[in-house]
Amino acid sequence: MNSEKAFFNWSGGKDSALALHKLREVGSYEIACLLTTVNGYFDRVSMHGVRTGLLEQQAEAIGIPLKKVILPEMPDMETYERIMGEELLKLKAGGVSNAVFGDIFLEDLRKYREDKLAQVGLKCIFPLWKVPTHELIREFIDLGFKAITVCVNDKILDRSYVGRTIDSKFVSDLPEKVDPCGENGEFHSFVYDGPIFKKPVEFGIGEIVYKKYKRPGEVSKSDDAETLNSDDPFDSGFWYCDLTLRP
Repeated sequence: MNSEKAFFNWSGGKDSALALHKLREVGSYEIACLLTTVNGYFDRVSMHGVRTGLLEQQAEAIGIPLKKVILPEMPDMETYERIMGEELLKLKAGGVSNAVFGDIFLEDLRKYREDKLAQVGLKCIFPLWKVPTHELIREFIDLGFKAITVCVNDKILDRSYVGRTIDSKFVSDLPEKVDPCGENGEFHSFVYDGPIFKKPVEFGIGEIVYKKYKRPGEVSKSDDAETLNSDDPFDSGFWYCDLTLRP
């Protein structure tokens, strides 16, 4: 029996990696590609800030083709949806009928994805849906996955949490209000080894930098972290750990 064809909405982080592992165990879908949105201005994975060179090495180590969707530096929702819609139609024309996501419990996000993909005739798959996040992070670690935090939200976690290996110590150090999988955007990660990899991804640890983002169209203020105490949810600051490519 032929497997249905799907693309994987790939962030490069731990939830994506665990979802892909679970999907491969089931074996019901042929993964046509890993699809990742990339900031075209910085040439890095959107939000996560990982260099595309490392993203490419990651896909090669997993053994699934990578499809990069290039976005402008700060796209508005209309621009984002137009670009993504064009890419989804291309994938459907190539025989893809399903899209896989690593989402866990955010109902609004799931509905958004399902509604948008239904418009082009694609179905959504959520291998991790509603599994308790404390169980997922334990499974991720126990399976032998290796990941490092590359971005943390300054409103929730301080600088010390970025650039850390995701292990039992990291999980136990998280404040009580923080989801252990970072499902609410508390932190993002880069997975470099584990059961879905043919070989580890080699990288170096670069500098830790601070960036903040304003509402689309607004001019950014100082990058000084001490100025970022606004209650405006759009006035967000993030610590990034720059992972470098090995020669």
